[in-house]
Amino acid sequence: MLAVPDEAPDKLLEACLSPDAGVALPASRRLFREVIEPLADSFDASDCDRYTALFAPVLARLDPELSAAELLARYQRIRTVRSFRGDPAGVRTVFVLSRVTLGADVAVTSVVLDAARQRFPSAAVCLVGPRKNYELFAADPRVQHVDLPYPRSATLLDRVRLSLRLRRLVDQPDAIVLDPDSRLTQLGLVPVCREENYYFFESRTAGGDGPEPLAVLTARWLQTALGVEQPRAFIAPAQDPVPDPPAEIAVSLGVGENPAKGLPDPWEAALIAMLVRQGCSLLIDMGAGAEEAERVGSVVARSGGRPGQVRTILGSFARFAAAVSSSRFYLGYDSSGQHVAAACGVPLVTIFAGFPCRRFLDRWSPYGPGPRSVVVAEGRPAQEVLEEVLARIGEHWDKQREGPVPGRS
Repeated sequence: MLAVPDEAPDKLLEACLSPDAGVALPASRRLFREVIEPLADSFDASDCDRYTALFAPVLARLDPELSAAELLARYQRIRTVRSFRGDPAGVRTVFVLSRVTLGADVAVTSVVLDAARQRFPSAAVCLVGPRKNYELFAADPRVQHVDLPYPRSATLLDRVRLSLRLRRLVDQPDAIVLDPDSRLTQLGLVPVCREENYYFFESRTAGGDGPEPLAVLTARWLQTALGVEQPRAFIAPAQDPVPDPPAEIAVSLGVGENPAKGLPDPWEAALIAMLVRQGCSLLIDMGAGAEEAERVGSVVARSGGRPGQVRTILGSFARFAAAVSSSRFYLGYDSSGQHVAAACGVPLVTIFAGFPCRRFLDRWSPYGPGPRSVVVAEGRPAQEVLEEVLARIGEHWDKQREGPVPGRS
């Protein structure tokens, strides 16, 4: 069970609801970063209950039409897995709610989209969420978009207002809503449509004490909820130009604004320089932020690669995802890129550091048809981690490739 700061139920929440944005904004960031996200990341049933007990009264306070007691009673009902019993031909629209983060929309939400395509062949399948997330599926003619940006750095009040606005978008005749534990509904707490049309996957408690990753647990839920036997993760990014020729190894050094996920300098530079000496061609994502781009630029400058051997890619994540799908191998920290590689069957090595608990590691490990290795860096010397990463790359590398195998002398 997670230790929640004592001020969370009172002082911190009061600050979040302050009419002064200068008070409410930093307090809201603290609430989500220090309380709500850790409660979700523990993947513990008791923490799931603590979240609902904490947040239901907040929602009732912000919307007079809501009752905390009714929200909690409803949540107990919707968390029970329920099967669709209607006529698929009678469903005109399937709204699939984005998980907001890109990696989760590949590992989890794309599996839901695939099941919806199969179960409801004549319905419009709509991904509800930010534009950058939809771009991962924009080339699929079956997947439409309902734009709903989620302000991850906004005040608590603004986030809840967006959740309430979602009702007007999805509560439609002949429509159902598939919610894979989305932040758009504040993890299922906000009612957005009639209950009989709403199907909720409580990903934080699924799988119990087992080691299965979320992609597997999502597919299992869909087998019961929709009767689809083998839904799978996928991407279908818009056809933006990607670097040509494809790189042998696509690399992401992104840490999703969480420095604890990365390893300290000069570890990254040492890893890239080692791969360069093995003769590999690399394509490294520059990321979305200035800090990551600066860090990647420094790594590339120190790599010692010949002209064209180490390239970088800048732009939307969908563009990098397309590049990953055409590469021979993927390497990165626990981030969105690993789920793209796994969905595309690209052999991969992913490095996990800074994770809060073992179950988090299990749930967010990549899953797909290709070879996958997870290297746990937590509490280990950097040189030892480097050697294991290189060894894992060597194990998965295509034995038919001409030239030296990465990680092996």
